[in-house]
Amino acid sequence: MAVLAAADPTAAVEQVLRAREDLESYKRIFVVGAGKAGGTMARAVEHLLGPRIAAGCVNVKDGETAKMRLIELRQCGHPVPDERGLAGAKRIETICGDAGENDLVICLLSGGASALMPYPAPPITMAEKRETTRLLLACGATIHEINAVRKHISAIKGGQLARFAAPAHVLSLILSDVVGDDPDTIGSGPTAPDRSTFESAFGVLGKYDLRDRVPLRVRERLRNGATETPNESDPLFENVENIVVGSNQKSLEAAAREAKNLGYRATILSSTIQGETRDVARMHAAIAREIRQYGQPLRPPACVISGGETIVTMTDGCGKGGRNQEFALAAAIDIAGLEDVLILSAGTDGTDGPTDAAGAMADGSTVSRTALSAEEALTGHDAYPFFEENGDLVVTGSTGTNVMDLHLILVA
Repeated sequence: MAVLAAADPTAAVEQVLRAREDLESYKRIFVVGAGKAGGTMARAVEHLLGPRIAAGCVNVKDGETAKMRLIELRQCGHPVPDERGLAGAKRIETICGDAGENDLVICLLSGGASALMPYPAPPITMAEKRETTRLLLACGATIHEINAVRKHISAIKGGQLARFAAPAHVLSLILSDVVGDDPDTIGSGPTAPDRSTFESAFGVLGKYDLRDRVPLRVRERLRNGATETPNESDPLFENVENIVVGSNQKSLEAAAREAKNLGYRATILSSTIQGETRDVARMHAAIAREIRQYGQPLRPPACVISGGETIVTMTDGCGKGGRNQEFALAAAIDIAGLEDVLILSAGTDGTDGPTDAAGAMADGSTVSRTALSAEEALTGHDAYPFFEENGDLVVTGSTGTNVMDLHLILVA
């Protein structure tokens, strides 16, 4: 609970807006955005600004419903974009286009915004964008690489939403779901300068052998280029503010404080964990063994905390699960037989892959508590049935926030 409280979008948005003294100077205020925490953030803005809001539209994930009077919440597909997301993105373009130089556009961005606000650059179609997204998600590309491609087949990402809103002032409030909290990566940076280019995006396709697999129009656009996305030298950004209001680091700090209150010796390993999920999980398992055997880097009772976003490269099989469940499964195999050790991995948004679980937890008895083979489940990327069988899924429901993943090592 301490982790989620530190990432509470309502408190974060309200804190920033209450501190601003310039809101009364704008003629009209518009609210746009997208993300898994979009509904929570939009409710906070509407609660504070009420009738000052002239119009608003925020794209959210299916199931994220709330009664709003002034801001439209549009449910859209995630992680694969759909036509509802496109319709919402076009509505956002219309709202931004209505804003003038004496107006303010508040843009609310959180994890999932890239998929929830699709706007393929013509003549690329939604089906072609979906296929490209599917290939990128499956090949092991990093979020930075995926977003470089997304920006350059989009009409709204990579600073292009800020172009829609000009000459209005743009205030983006951002809940970070990426390592490093870089606004140009979060949600594919719709209001941030873009450091990637058509050349670098085309290079991503080459790196993962996707040039002959992506749709022809995607390949041709990235190879031949078009009007480049705006970079940091563009005067457009003199009238744009991008503020990160919540992050994984803040949540990890809250977890460490809570662990100490519970009597653990606690340390934060890193908030920038990346890499192949299985490899990172096994490194965490090695730390657990080190604590258990040698009292390093902490003597028990110990709590080691980390965060970030790992990747799963699909190789053999295509089972049911997500990166956090796969993390827990790989760790379970390596800590099998250890006493008084628990490893947990969960998404702060309450979801992990296409499942109803946030993640899973494992201890020294996890592998032996079910007749299912942990090794076979890991090979087939099929962690969900394994943890469902032994009751170690972490199911929270939607949390209304999203600041990447949380990994815990507890050694009693």
